[in-house]
Amino acid sequence: MLGASAEDPSNEEPQVSLSQKQLSALMAREKDQGGRAAVRGVVDKLGFPNLGELEEFVRAQRQAVEQQLSESQRREQELSAREQSLAAREMAAAARERETARRALLAGVGATGADLDDALALLRVDEDADEAAVREAAEALKGRRPELFSTASGSEKVLAAPGGAPASVPPPRPTGNRSQPGAAGLEMARRRGLLPPAP
Repeated sequence: MLGASAEDPSNEEPQVSLSQKQLSALMAREKDQGGRAAVRGVVDKLGFPNLGELEEFVRAQRQAVEQQLSESQRREQELSAREQSLAAREMAAAARERETARRALLAGVGATGADLDDALALLRVDEDADEAAVREAAEALKGRRPELFSTASGSEKVLAAPGGAPASVPPPRPTGNRSQPGAAGLEMARRRGLLPPAP
């Protein structure tokens, strides 16, 4: 019986010589077959009939995730834009409120009309200054530029209106031919012949 003894020369493997190129091709083929078998096993395990359908499913899932992500990014951008718009409106409202308060304070000190606009432009206070600081700055401005403020105080004399009347009273109407009440009605009745002519 051949190969029964350990010393039998027929038990040895035959020596085959391969070139490096042949060995590389053989290993690549084996590797490729093993990879295909592994992919086929995964495809079968996941319940897909072939690799193409698995790839299509994975592509669809990735697109869905990307759309979800882009939708959430779009919502996030819209929310950010709304927050920025709201903050800008709040800042504009606060600026209008500050300007209105400062205008009222300057008007209380005596600035009116175009002088009020000029006084507001020349008022030197911080944006976040409180009312006391604004009042102090308005008084300082009144000292520097008194021509912007009216002189409603009793220290300067108010000019009288023409005709000698107080400034708040309208001037008297000119006097002309003053007729008696009812004189126009009597004249009309005479013209129609209802009354005899006047003597």
